[in-house]
Parts: sequence; structure tokens; C-alpha cells
Amino acid sequence: MKTFDVVVIGAGPAGYVAAIRCAQLGFATAVVDKWIGKDGKPALGGTCLNVGCIPSKALLESSEHYDQAIHKLEKHGVRFKNLSFDVPSMIERKDKIVQTLTQGVQFLFKKNKITWIPGAARLESNQQVAVTAHDGKTELVGAKHIIIATGSAPRDVPNVEINGDTIVDAAGALDFQSVPENLVVIGAGVIGLELGSVWKRLGSKVVLLEAMDTFLPAVDEQVAQAALKEFDRQGLDIRLGTRVLSGKLGKKKVSVQYQDANGGTHSFECDKVIVAVGRKPCSDHINAQGAGLLLDERGYVHVDDFCRTNLPNVYAIGDVVRGPMLAHKGQEEGVMVAERLAGEETKINYDAIPWVIYTSPEIAWVGKTERQLKQAAREYKTGVFPLSASGRAKAMEATVGLVKVIADAKTDRILGVHMFSPAASELIMEAVVSMEFAASAEDLQRVVHAHPSIAEALHEAALAVDGRPLHI
Repeated sequence: MKTFDVVVIGAGPAGYVAAIRCAQLGFATAVVDKWIGKDGKPALGGTCLNVGCIPSKALLESSEHYDQAIHKLEKHGVRFKNLSFDVPSMIERKDKIVQTLTQGVQFLFKKNKITWIPGAARLESNQQVAVTAHDGKTELVGAKHIIIATGSAPRDVPNVEINGDTIVDAAGALDFQSVPENLVVIGAGVIGLELGSVWKRLGSKVVLLEAMDTFLPAVDEQVAQAALKEFDRQGLDIRLGTRVLSGKLGKKKVSVQYQDANGGTHSFECDKVIVAVGRKPCSDHINAQGAGLLLDERGYVHVDDFCRTNLPNVYAIGDVVRGPMLAHKGQEEGVMVAERLAGEETKINYDAIPWVIYTSPEIAWVGKTERQLKQAAREYKTGVFPLSASGRAKAMEATVGLVKVIADAKTDRILGVHMFSPAASELIMEAVVSMEFAASAEDLQRVVHAHPSIAEALHEAALAVDGRPLHI
């Protein structure tokens, strides 16, 4: 039986980063992963690199260029003749990006002398893993420490059976070879909005059916309402408070039946359906009960603040544990666990983890929303700056959006920052760094920002916290 210092189960962002950091710290490390790529061969990177974060952003980028060319560049004096779009080429580009990055993880494994064991892992004890290879053979692997990083999987919708062609999950929506004329997306959360945006830009008529009565409830309400208004203007038909009753394949199209917020039943036909109602932890095939691993009522592996499970020497990180299902959160948990195994006192500030929705404009935030602070009866003050007052935004023809800063009413410490703007995924990091260093709104006020820039909007929002913005 092969034995390692650390065996990581799962090679997604959480797992492969944990493995790399463990190897850097001198641990003999192995990674077990069962993912099979589009070419039929084992692949590293998990959902994120293969059918999640990376390929979806590639398609968002491609479709955004096309949308800009059709609707926005003429204002800049840029005109086209016979403009067209080649969907197979877009998909091919996406696949090449995925292949490059997954091969990059393989290179990092070789560089750091990490052993890659393709196959499905089963927890036998707190120091032993059974690995079933793709040819059916099983071997036992020993470990002083085990890190579970099995990730998450798409949730299902009752009476809507995914067939991989006309009714697909998020992964299937990344491989359409043509633009569906009519597209229904079940779920108007992060995944639904991003995928709906891709195909709307390319010409689909997109309807998003969302069961929640509130649009993006995790997002600051002011930002969410601004985003809903803009997405409606862009042509995304978002219907809140709807319950999908069924989705069935007819002779040529899919028939979708749903109930609206008032109890009325509606039925219509479409070419494709994307099921994007969130994700669930992948904990059902690791033999949790047999090994004595504690799960909570929703199937997440139970861990403490340092990702330790109830089993000695067994840790769990990423989507399979509590907290937001974000690749960067899982990566940092992987680093934390590796460093704690090496005797370091690393920890994570879960209050300063950024969130991003890659729509256009992007939505990004960190920290508390007004709703959360009101529920906690905490006194706060806010500052808001609209992009319509930004010189750089006007030059970019991107004046839709806003930046909002929330600070403690007494201490002035920044409690949250919320953005609906171009490049919000990049700009939010200034807010994250500020919060990590316990900055106040005044600290941001006194930081010189380049002019003209979108980042100035954050500076102005910080000034607005004290009622003294300079440009509104």
C-alpha cells in the first residue's frame, strides 16, 4: 500500500491548491480525482476549470465583444459591415483555454512532485482511502492526513429531466453549437444570470424563471434593484416568484409549465432549457457514514473554523463545507489547512471574502449589506456614487451602475462595499484589502485615486459616507 503524508480527495481549485501548498511545505502529497475531460481522459481542475468558472468567463468575454460590436461601438465611431458570429469557434476557443489551464495544473503537480491518482476515492478510515480506478480496479492508499475537497454538483428540479441536449445543466449550456431562438433558464442566481447573458447577447430570447420573490437576496438591495432594472433593459425577461412545475420534451421543442406568484399556471415552448438552481455538496459517495464522518442536515461536511472534521487528521475544504461556494474561498482554505499541518497559525477572515457576478456591468461585493446590519441592529452610515457622474464611465459609454460604501456609525470602520460597475471583479479588491486592514471610510477618503478612473467611484462613495462627495 502506498502511503503519503497528505492525500487530497478532489482536484478542483480547493484540492489542487491545498496539494501544491502541502508539497511546498515538504509533505509527500497525493491527489485522487475522478474527473474525465471532454477527450475521455482523466483531467485536473474539477468543475471550476472544466465546466464552471473558467469556461463560462470565456464565453461571457466572447459574447460581450459581439454585443459591444452590435450595440455600443457605433457611438465610438466604429462601424462594421456584414458582422457575424461563429458559435463553434467560440466554443473551440473556450475548450482551448480549458485545456491549457488543466495542463497547467498537471505541470504544477510535476513541478511540486505531487502524485496524481485518477479514480474515485472512498474514505475507509481517518488514515486510509480506497481508490477505484476507471478500469474498476481498487487500491488502498495510506495517509497521515486526509483533506476532503470533493466540491459540489448541480441541483435538480423535480419533473425537469436533464437529457444533455435540449434540457441541460450549467455544463451543458457551455457547449451549445448554435444560438437557441428561445431559451428558458430555471434560476436567476449567479449561474443563471451569467449563462442567460451569454446567449441573450448572441441573439436568444431569454426567460429566467426564479422561485424567489426577491431578486439576488444576497446582494445589497440598492445594487440588486439597479441590476434588475438594467438587465430588464438589456432584454433578459426575469420572472420572480415562479415555481416550475415541469419541463418536457415535445416533438421539436421543450414545453415548460410554471406557476406564477399569484398561483396562475402558464405553459410555453422553447428550444433549450438550462437548469441553474444552485449547487449541492458532493458528500454522498465518500462513505461518510461508514467512516464515521459527520455531515450536517444539508449534506455538508461538518468542520470547525480551521476546517477540521470530527475525525482526527481529516480536514474538509471548499464547496463541500459551510460558507460560500466560491473557488477562491476553497483555495484559501486549502492553504490554511496545509500551513496548519506544518504548525503555522494561519486563519481566514470569512467576513472579507469577495463575491462577483460576471454580468455586464459586473456585480461585486464584500462584507455586510444594509439588510444584514439592520437585522443585527447595528448603526451604520452609507455613501453612494453613481457611475453616471464618472468621467471615465462616460468615456467608456458605461454609465449604468453605482458604488456603495457602508461604515460603522460610531467607529467609521468599513463594514461593506457593493459595486455594480465595469470591472467590479477587479475594483472590489481595493475594498477587500481595506477591510483586511480594518480601514475606515476616512482612510479611503484620504487615498489618492488616479483620474480619470472607475476606481474614483469608490473614493467618491467613501466621501459620500460623510456627506461630502466632490462630483455629485
